[in-house]
Amino acid sequence: MSTSRDAAPGLRERKKQKVRLAIRQEAYRLFAQQGYQATTVDQIAEAADVSPSTFFRYYRTKEQLILSDDYDPVLAEALARRPKGEPIVAAIRAALAESLLEVLAADREELLSRIRLTFDDPDIRAHAMEEQLRNQDEVARVLGLHLDRPAEDLDIRCAAAMIIAISMTVMRTWVASGGSADLGALYEKQLGLLENGLPF
Repeated sequence: MSTSRDAAPGLRERKKQKVRLAIRQEAYRLFAQQGYQATTVDQIAEAADVSPSTFFRYYRTKEQLILSDDYDPVLAEALARRPKGEPIVAAIRAALAESLLEVLAADREELLSRIRLTFDDPDIRAHAMEEQLRNQDEVARVLGLHLDRPAEDLDIRCAAAMIIAISMTVMRTWVASGGSADLGALYEKQLGLLENGLPF
C-alpha cells in the first residue's frame, strides 16, 4: 500500500477508479430506492452501464460491495504520515482527524448508508467479521511500522483490536444518530478515555 497520495494515477487506473465509483454509486442509489435485498447484481450493472462480468471483476459478490471500500486505506495512510515514535493514541487521534475530514467531505451519505447496511442486514453482518479481522491486521501492520515493532507482537495486535473495536462502536453510534452526531468528537472522547487508561 502506498503511503503517499502525491503520485497521480495513470490513465488506466483512473478509468478503473471511474468504473468502480460508478458501480458503487449506482448500487447505493438502487439500495435506497428499493432495498438491498431486492437489488440484483444485474440491476446494478445495468445502471452503471457495465456488464455483470465487469461488476464481478471489481466485486466478488454484492456483499463485498458493502464490506470493501476505499475508506480503510485512508486511515492507514494518514497514520503512516505521523512522526515515527509519536505516542500511539495521539498518532491515531491525529490520523483520524485527518482521514475523517477526507471521507466525510467526499461521500458522507454513502458512508452512512454503507455502515447502516453493515450493521442492519443479516447477510452482510455475517461476512463483516472477516472484514473486521482484515482491518485489524492492516492497522497492526501500520502500528508496527510506526513503532518499529513486528505486527505480530501481541501488544501491537491488541492495540489494533482496541482501535478497531472503538471505531466500530463509534460508527454504530453515529449511524444511530442519523449522522447528526459529531463523528470527530465521538472519536476524540473515546480515544481520550483509552489514552487515559479508561478512568471510570
